[in-house]
Amino acid sequence: MGAAEPVIEANVLEKESERREEEKKKDEEEEGEQEEEEEGNERKEGMEGERDVEKGEVGVKEKVIESDNFNDEDQRNFHVSMLRSLNPSNPLRIVINSSTRVASPSPSQTSLPRSTPTPQPQPSITTLNSRRYTNRISLFLFVLHMVLAIGLVCFLIFKGIQGLIVASDTVKRKEIRILKYFLPQVEVASLLSITLALAWQKAFRVWPRFMIHFILWSSFFMTLSAGILLICFQKALTDGVGVCLIAFAIGNGLYACWVTQRIKFSTKILIKSLEPVPKFGDLNQPTYWMLGVGFLWMSLWILAVIGALNFSFPPLTIIALLLSLLWTTEVMRNVVNLTVSRVISLYYLRGMQASTQFCFQRAVTLNLGSACLGSLFVPAIEALRIIARGLNLLEGEDEFMFSCAHCCLGVMNSIFRYGNGWAFVQIAAYGKGFVRASQDTWAQFQRQDMERIVDSDITSSICFLTGVCSASICVIVVAAWTAKVHQPFTATLSLLAGFIGYLLTRIAMTLPHACVSCYYVCYAEKPENRLFDKTIQDRQNLIKSGRDVVVPTPRVPHRFAT
Repeated sequence: MGAAEPVIEANVLEKESERREEEKKKDEEEEGEQEEEEEGNERKEGMEGERDVEKGEVGVKEKVIESDNFNDEDQRNFHVSMLRSLNPSNPLRIVINSSTRVASPSPSQTSLPRSTPTPQPQPSITTLNSRRYTNRISLFLFVLHMVLAIGLVCFLIFKGIQGLIVASDTVKRKEIRILKYFLPQVEVASLLSITLALAWQKAFRVWPRFMIHFILWSSFFMTLSAGILLICFQKALTDGVGVCLIAFAIGNGLYACWVTQRIKFSTKILIKSLEPVPKFGDLNQPTYWMLGVGFLWMSLWILAVIGALNFSFPPLTIIALLLSLLWTTEVMRNVVNLTVSRVISLYYLRGMQASTQFCFQRAVTLNLGSACLGSLFVPAIEALRIIARGLNLLEGEDEFMFSCAHCCLGVMNSIFRYGNGWAFVQIAAYGKGFVRASQDTWAQFQRQDMERIVDSDITSSICFLTGVCSASICVIVVAAWTAKVHQPFTATLSLLAGFIGYLLTRIAMTLPHACVSCYYVCYAEKPENRLFDKTIQDRQNLIKSGRDVVVPTPRVPHRFAT
């Protein structure tokens, strides 16, 4: 019996252990099922939470985990109530509520509104990257003019070809004679003027001090020589053109004597303003492109002039073609002006080395309207300044001349505020309209007390006389050639050759002119810039102290200004 009791106890223990293992298995299976249900609920709740967050809605879902370790219902309820009373930001609640994607904010956080900073008004800053088209009306008119001009040129070329093929023998002989003795001289004049233009520009960049004196006096001698040559042909038309050239040469010589005191300072400014040019190897590319386009357009233009002889009202048609060519070439020149001005002004104002190609694209798109408007007004304003100076020199005891002189000067001052050649710098840099840029630029000159200095600058006159010098050389070459082969065309071809030589040379001389304009305008805006020296400041000090005499541009005295 004593031996059987341990056996029975062992059997009992084995049964109890087996029962416990079965209960554990059942418990594990039940727990596994509960966990699968909870994971499914968590997925659903997670998907709902994601939808709420995507919609901008923050939803908070609380879940209480029931523990099988508590058999007492009261204890379970007690613990659940304790969990619910925890602060939502409590780490314990965040860990337990693992299925919640977004924690609920605390009452203190929800009660206080989130403070948003009120935007402060920013001062208006003029941008250097304006994407606005300037002077759209002028742009539209120029595009319309170019469409009409291209259509007219094509039509007149067709009329010329038709005259060679279909017209009578008399008309055919006339056109053949014109093509033989008219077209070659014009083409040679165009090529010669382009060669001279590039040579002048290179010489100004290499020897600026010598070239200013050379152009002042060579333009005088070349114009005088061309006038004398035309008079020697002893024809009425050539004599008339020759007298006009001699009169201009006399005025040119007087001007060269008058501006002697301005040469030294203008030479310093020209040398200083050309210093940034070597930093931009492709800065002259727009000049090459415009000269090439100008040569092609003039070749077509002269064919249209020949065709106009077979069209109704040839004089009016030729005058219309001439005015169109004037505006077109002036726009080409100002496109180069805007391109160079933007490159150089960004260098002075921001220390940037801008891309010439991008600046050229901007000039022929966004700022083309301002170039078109300026091409109409600036030449007229410059002519008005010359007339005003002449009238000012003529004034004396005659009360009528005295009134006319100051009236003209008053008109010049009024117009100069709203349209001047200095405006192209701010048009290129800031994308302003032509009128606003003119006003702002002149206001800057007035604030810096630079009116007398910019008025006494002779760079624009030097560029003009460079064009006159090329025109005179073209007149001499073409007149001598034409007088040898077909003398009746001498006066006409001489005028046309001079006209072409002047226009193409002015395109090439835009680069030094634009550099000088940028130097003055950018100095007026930022005189403390380290890229500027004391040249202008020293000049101002000398003028104020009376130790340097400036030959000023005639202006209206304050007692006559209204």
